[in-house]
Amino acid sequence: MPRLRLRVLRLRVMAALLTTLACVLAGCGSGDGDDGAGHGRRPSGAHVTIKVPSDAPTISDAVSLARPGDLVLVAPGVYHESVKVSTPRVTLRGESRDKVVIDGRTRQPNGVVVSAPGVAVQNLTVRNNTQNGVLVTGSAKAAAGLPGSFGGYDTGDEPVTFLKSFLVSHVTATRNGLYGIYAFSAQNGVIEHSYTSGAADSGIYVGQCKPCRIVVRDNIAELNAVGYEGTNAGGDMYVVGNRLVGNRVGLTTNSDHQEKLLPQRDAVVAGNLIAANQQRATPEQADGGWGTGIGVDGGSANRFLRNRVTGNSTAGLVITATSDIPPVGNQIVGNTFDGNGVDVGWSFPTATRGRGNCLRDNALHRTVPARLATTAACPLPANAPSPAGTWTTPAAPGGIPFTEVAAPGPQPQFPHAATTGATVVPAVPDLPEAADVPLPPASLLAAYARVRTP
Repeated sequence: MPRLRLRVLRLRVMAALLTTLACVLAGCGSGDGDDGAGHGRRPSGAHVTIKVPSDAPTISDAVSLARPGDLVLVAPGVYHESVKVSTPRVTLRGESRDKVVIDGRTRQPNGVVVSAPGVAVQNLTVRNNTQNGVLVTGSAKAAAGLPGSFGGYDTGDEPVTFLKSFLVSHVTATRNGLYGIYAFSAQNGVIEHSYTSGAADSGIYVGQCKPCRIVVRDNIAELNAVGYEGTNAGGDMYVVGNRLVGNRVGLTTNSDHQEKLLPQRDAVVAGNLIAANQQRATPEQADGGWGTGIGVDGGSANRFLRNRVTGNSTAGLVITATSDIPPVGNQIVGNTFDGNGVDVGWSFPTATRGRGNCLRDNALHRTVPARLATTAACPLPANAPSPAGTWTTPAAPGGIPFTEVAAPGPQPQFPHAATTGATVVPAVPDLPEAADVPLPPASLLAAYARVRTP
């Protein structure tokens, strides 16, 4: 766990090189539908529906014709293009989630890039991109697919610029070289009812936002290197009701010098099923973790409430420090742990130590160090030293290329996709009440998942 974030540099550099090489060999440009020429016609009127291919031959053409309030409605088909949405308040929706496929053929970095506020992406599949399936960002570098210093996006002189308001719903993102659904330098958004698999880094990633005001809910993330990752993301940041089962690591929330807005703090992780995160038929990340349900790496003031964390071979929940950033004041309350190598383990192998981390009312069996439920019972003073111990952490086994991860099964459709008008994305989403989020059943979202819990 302490070295989990070291993989990011290698993965991003490799993805950028792969993208460049693919463009040299195969060509990137108008043939990929991303030239913004705007071929086709927009129906007259305000807030219209632009249909693909009847009104515009490609998705990119339709998006370039769209005005704020329009709906781009895509008929079933496989579309070999990278779609860039830079007009505010446009809805991009497929008529069929499983049959409208944006396929990068491992020749382009991103399937869909959203760089304008109020955009909704709904009811389609994105696959086979060298970087991301769906990228939502206010960063010009990220939108252009350009890594920044040390492999991160915003470590240079570029100021932090947030994209304000977004929605990603009923999207399937599979077999992408970094992230399935990626919200970076974005605020006021929702990622919901989506499925991610085969991400060589994380199925769902939220990075560099403070306050985030982002809700990640009711998603399935399986067969990824990491199911959900939140880096330097906090402040009204909610991860609730998700199925994070069958990855290498289920969920991480961490601080990282490769991105701005350090440290990570103030996220709510509640009501998630986080289980069986030791799947071999997954992408192998560099220096990554294995068999861990939840990892807190230098994150602070996070609340882990009523999660079901089971069958993770190394540990259910790990707290450690990253670099010079201590984890402070994390609360582990009302969770159910069962069948993990260690249920809760705290480890601080360097001089940077945790403080004020505590537990209360959890169902658990083994902690490291022992008796944490007694010695670190909530509430604790913020400066109370967190005890630490060690346990056996097996090396991660070899994985498979992200392009070879098992394909997902059929996923739930956006209701009345072809007949519902454009979606109005709120300026600020409704945020859940943490106290109302229940402990999930072991069968959470199982009907649409490949990996079952033990």
